[in-house]
Amino acid sequence: MPIENTRNFSIIAHIDHGKTTLSDRLLETTQTITERQKQDQLLDSMDLERERGITIKSHPVTMAYTAKDGKTYKLNLLDTPGHVDFSYEVSRSLAACEGALLLIDAAQGVEAQTVANMHLAMQQNLLIIPVINKIDLPSADLPKALKQLEDIIAIPAEEAIPASAKMGIGIVDILEAVVERVPPPKDCEDDGLLRASVFDSVFDPFRGVVSYVRVFSGTLRRGTGIRMMSTGKTYDVKEVGVFTPRMQKQDELMSGDVGYVIANMKTSGEVKIGDTITESQRPAPAPLPGFKEIQPLVFSGIYPVSSEDFEQLKLAMGKLQINDAAFHYMAESSAALGFGFRCGFLGLLHMEIIQERLRREYEMDVISTYPSVIYEVTKTNREEILVDNPSFLPDASVIEEIREPMVRVFVMTPNEFIGDMMQLMMEKRGTIEDTETLDDSRVMLTALLPLNEILVDFNDRLKSLSRGYASMDYEHAGYKASKLVKMDILINAEPVDAFSTIVHKEKAVSHGRALCKKLRDVIPRQMFTVPIQAAVGGAVIARETISAMRKNVTAKCYGGDISRKRKLLEKQKEGKKKMKMFGKVNIPQEAFIKVLKTGD
Repeated sequence: MPIENTRNFSIIAHIDHGKTTLSDRLLETTQTITERQKQDQLLDSMDLERERGITIKSHPVTMAYTAKDGKTYKLNLLDTPGHVDFSYEVSRSLAACEGALLLIDAAQGVEAQTVANMHLAMQQNLLIIPVINKIDLPSADLPKALKQLEDIIAIPAEEAIPASAKMGIGIVDILEAVVERVPPPKDCEDDGLLRASVFDSVFDPFRGVVSYVRVFSGTLRRGTGIRMMSTGKTYDVKEVGVFTPRMQKQDELMSGDVGYVIANMKTSGEVKIGDTITESQRPAPAPLPGFKEIQPLVFSGIYPVSSEDFEQLKLAMGKLQINDAAFHYMAESSAALGFGFRCGFLGLLHMEIIQERLRREYEMDVISTYPSVIYEVTKTNREEILVDNPSFLPDASVIEEIREPMVRVFVMTPNEFIGDMMQLMMEKRGTIEDTETLDDSRVMLTALLPLNEILVDFNDRLKSLSRGYASMDYEHAGYKASKLVKMDILINAEPVDAFSTIVHKEKAVSHGRALCKKLRDVIPRQMFTVPIQAAVGGAVIARETISAMRKNVTAKCYGGDISRKRKLLEKQKEGKKKMKMFGKVNIPQEAFIKVLKTGD
């Protein structure tokens, strides 16, 4: 098929605006799938994706469509995740396209991630086709959605296509708009050299790494010797093909095509998302723009509940990393939790997904420690270090400055909740940068907050305060110096590293009190009094006491002199004192699970 008849496009939207349903209808209308293959969320192959109704991995598919002009077109659709944690994956998928369908829910209107994904598409100079979805809903307000499209995103309302992916309304109009409006792909250079961009990869246990690619120039065939430009390693191509939506072998992938490449790669570390593939014999002089290494932003320790499962967990993590290049892990040990791994994630949803996959796909029972971020520390000798674990933070006497990662948060909220939103942001140490009125009922707040503050409960609090109407998106905004301290938890004067955290100086007391109170409830009573203390440096800032279990030693005394009872009580007191000197508090595994699983 000539390159003029090829169209590469993506679907971008806020979560739950109907991306996956629309892709299902497009596949059915173009007869890419048969009646037997029909099912909901066809491109979401993971159980987790189906259950949560979200897309975690992007998935391309090639469709053949005969338009009203009588010509047959090859349409390459790249289904992308909607959540902010996977925004790098979205940006790489968009870089492989020439156009994008911007999906807006007719009932909910333009949301925070609609705007964020729209900006990503505009940075790639994509042609945007707005689609107002879910027009069949009783709560749909089409005039309001069209007005928001003009006011917030600055796209003329007459360009929008009203549709309902669920009912199949407007699907042919969308396909015709893709054919008419989206430009055909062009060679990035006229030299005929091979340049293909990797926008995703998965691991097949029988065939090795399968790379999802978009060819920008040249031709990719079986037997071609290729080179990965970021690592410089060379491989031989074993197979190339397209997705329909299952893998279908082809003789070659030409310029403008989207498909897959299988070479003799054994681990996912050998292929990086955004990397450029070129020929090993005739390499391109420079890689395609936009490649960057994916850096984890959130760190957490993952430990097996039973120490015998360590090797099994190590094997499971290796397999998971093969399918998810953004997931990082390294072995570490803790005095309290034993041997485990320090893991890096793109965000809290990514962390949740990985833990859930460990439990389901590999039947691993795991404990995860409180999530933390990477801090930049300048020591008094001008040495710069990165700290992702509170245990590695140097002594306060040798620290000159600690800088924490910041995020710029965009919150869209109805007018009546603006006060609650501002209060929440100030409570999370945020500063409001901008307030923009979007229409007569909604406002967009822009605020600068520490990443650490939005990790655990920010989104939940945002939804509950706004009764589910507010939406948020964020982008990273560098590092900022802050008054941060390491808070240790001492149990019977012994520090427990699993409970150590890096907190802001002003929040240390309240955080310490909450943690001590929780530990008092979950640690079983001992034969002696156990103090639980939160300490910053050498100073104790909070304390709770677990009272001792006490035998009634005076029960056998009937009458007689009071000195007899006192003698028995004094003897018991001495015994308890001696026991406290030698006694050790064994914290049960359940206590760690209860405290670490709830982000109070």
